[in-house]
Amino acid sequence: MLKTEIKSIKEVDLSPKPGKKYWVNCHREWREEIIYFLMIDRFHDSNERHSKNFDIRHAGFGNENQLQKPFGGTIKGIISNIDYIKNLGCTALWLSPVFENNPESYHGYAIQNYMDVDKRWGTKEDMVELVDKAHNLDIRVFLDIVLHHSGDNWSYPFDYDYFYADGQRFPLGGWRDKDRPLPVELRDEELYNRKGQIRNFDAYPETQEGDFFTLKTYRNDDSPASEDLQEILAKIHCYWIRETDVDGFRLDAVKHMKGSDISRFCSKIREYAYSLGKRNFFLFGEIIGNDEMGNPYIGPKMLPEDRNVYYGLDSILDHPLHSVLAEVIKGNSSPNRLIKRYSDLQENALSRGEYGEFLVTYIDDHDQVGMDFKHRFGHNATPEQIVAGMGFLICALGAPCIYYGTEQGFEGNGTDDRYIREGMFNPDDKQTNVLNQDSWIFKQIAVLAHLRKKESILKFGRMYFRETSKNGLDFQFPECEECLLAFSRILHEGEILVVYNSSPKNTKEEHIAIDSIINKEGMLMECIYGNKKKTKIEKNRDQEADRFFIKVKLKPMEFLIFKNK
Repeated sequence: MLKTEIKSIKEVDLSPKPGKKYWVNCHREWREEIIYFLMIDRFHDSNERHSKNFDIRHAGFGNENQLQKPFGGTIKGIISNIDYIKNLGCTALWLSPVFENNPESYHGYAIQNYMDVDKRWGTKEDMVELVDKAHNLDIRVFLDIVLHHSGDNWSYPFDYDYFYADGQRFPLGGWRDKDRPLPVELRDEELYNRKGQIRNFDAYPETQEGDFFTLKTYRNDDSPASEDLQEILAKIHCYWIRETDVDGFRLDAVKHMKGSDISRFCSKIREYAYSLGKRNFFLFGEIIGNDEMGNPYIGPKMLPEDRNVYYGLDSILDHPLHSVLAEVIKGNSSPNRLIKRYSDLQENALSRGEYGEFLVTYIDDHDQVGMDFKHRFGHNATPEQIVAGMGFLICALGAPCIYYGTEQGFEGNGTDDRYIREGMFNPDDKQTNVLNQDSWIFKQIAVLAHLRKKESILKFGRMYFRETSKNGLDFQFPECEECLLAFSRILHEGEILVVYNSSPKNTKEEHIAIDSIINKEGMLMECIYGNKKKTKIEKNRDQEADRFFIKVKLKPMEFLIFKNK
């Protein structure tokens, strides 16, 4: 049995667990992963259920009232259905926060006890079993963690709402529970900023110092109390590596913290993981903003306080791509925006370390900050567009992340985040779920995911957007909204070409440029996803510079992948 009643950080033992062989997983870099992100409360409960059968797509479960409350998902529900994630082709599992939350919270980001799993979702033993089962399937497990703020564990005076006012610190009114938060060291008012709720999430220093609504922001001002807090948080999360053998952390709300704090935390976590023999411990963060905002948090940093090099995050979520890709795939926006996004990525990658170009990419998410209308990618999208969107992520630079339900065509939409956090199981009948491995979208994503695992080019290759031509003479990057989008991945002498017709109605027949150094006229490019036809490589002799290309014909919303032979 695991010790479950730790109340003080002084009780934490960080020596390796006796007899435990920690999972090393050094055979795969993090940029090779295909990540499946799920919210524990929404994925599956502990009941044995059968999957509903449907041909194309299915709406998630939960009405307006159910979706704003705990839904009933558990860790045991994930354990019982982890083969579903494996068969989808995923190699890593990202879990929403598991620690004990304020009772009214279902999402995990309102933590009141860092030392135990929320009993609504399961136990530490359940977490150990889940990680062990995942490892047996060669799946890594990442925990979502929150360093910027705690739950609503105390009130301001008279329990009024206080708002940020030019950095003014307010008194702490009182603790909401006599024995929370835990560890007990967090029951110290000096560990919190106490500056009221953020009004403007884009204004500094307000966005770093203020509270996330009623969630209480930790002190982050380089004071002795702030330094003590950083030690406590690092030790807490090292403890969870020791206990459960997890393989990485996703850090929530990174832009609301200082780069130096993130770098120190990541270095401590990485060093502890190494001490257990765990290599490639993956640390990635959430930053809602442009590429430049991520630069202070990624890669090696020299901190002036002690002239030591600290290694921050390995990667961040590719938020700029998320906001562009969906509209391009649906034919509502020109690929020029997408091409510019990758150009910006290259410029910002230069100071980010070895894998600076590789971010965690996604097209669906659980948290759409700043949007008045929340919606999944599947909203107003066809099944073909959903597959093409996921196909782009799987074939492009980065580590693709699938948000639970996308693979079943979820199309949630509404005025707040609950509408994009649907249930994968029916809370009313106790018998059914929508984990349908025979649905068309699931099967197509699985084929693409397994293709990526097989093809080194799609994991390690350089990426180039390709020019297109209607006459085989005049080539240019596409500028129209409904057009052919094409890009290549190149590794040594291998080239994989990805082509997509973003028009929902029109068939398009065009010439697509390919690499003129590694390819030769008359060679074949084989279609390895799609119509399975081979296409001959042609050469344009009417231009000063020889150009190699293939001619393709795509039906509306058709997604094809070719490989040179």
